[in-house]
Amino acid sequence: MKKIALAIHGGAGTLVKGMMTPEKESAYKAALNRALKKGYQSLELGSSAVEAVELSVKELEDSPLFNAGKGSVFTSEGKHEMDASIMDGKTLNAGAVSLVHGIKNPICLARDVMDKSDHVFLASKGAMEFAEKMKYQLEDEKYFYDELRFRQWQEIKDTDSFQLDHSVNKDSKFGTVGAVACDRFGNLAAATSTGGMTNKKYGRVGDSPMIGVGNYANNKTCAVSCTGSGEFFIKGVVAYDISCLMEYKNLSLQDAAEEVIQNRLLKIGGDGGIIAVDAQCNIAMPFNTEGMYRACKSSDVPGYTAIYKD
Repeated sequence: MKKIALAIHGGAGTLVKGMMTPEKESAYKAALNRALKKGYQSLELGSSAVEAVELSVKELEDSPLFNAGKGSVFTSEGKHEMDASIMDGKTLNAGAVSLVHGIKNPICLARDVMDKSDHVFLASKGAMEFAEKMKYQLEDEKYFYDELRFRQWQEIKDTDSFQLDHSVNKDSKFGTVGAVACDRFGNLAAATSTGGMTNKKYGRVGDSPMIGVGNYANNKTCAVSCTGSGEFFIKGVVAYDISCLMEYKNLSLQDAAEEVIQNRLLKIGGDGGIIAVDAQCNIAMPFNTEGMYRACKSSDVPGYTAIYKD
């Protein structure tokens, strides 16, 4: 059997060890391990990379611990607006949704956009109309309610402030989720999902649903899922930049990822991290923050889960 690989993340940011209790740390690692196990087992059984990343991200969306799906943060109107994207490295087909509400698993809707529509990116009302056509059942707002998220929102409600989920003074604020995979046929895929930022206004869209920015997959190079300060990832076209360095400068996956995260992104004031995999099942997970919730496993690498820098 050919090699397989999977990596996942649950957000990057200012994660201070002293502010994380052993119980909390165990809970987050357990959630990451569940998502890793679900996706990796599917690869072992012969599923495609696309299927594996969707399964892993869906598992993370179902956890209230992460800012995606069930754990999504509150907007300035006290609602939950979610974004997600998925990409198939074999075909370059992709699907993305933005500003959707009531959708339990936005990554599944993004997959349906990719597989069952003639489009790549659907937003807001149009995305919701498509969800209705696909017969999605909308969850009540109380499904997405989390006391911690609510308190975060109350701190800055009715102000012009917003809270990036991974930013400073972070005691229990966690961000975007994502997964990348290489299946036994050497095909790559990436998936990313987020609830955005607390108290966001004006229909703000971050990097997560943008193909080539927060999410990208191409069998020629790599699959990438990003997490961090979305506006800067957009400016740096981060996911595609890593792919470009591999394709046009022949950099390795690790070298390309390090160059973008530790040099180019920092130069423009951005912080965060990425997970990436190539067709040889190499895995890279660099970040320029205090920590990044991450896990990976491959035919060559035993299961690995971490929060802080090694």
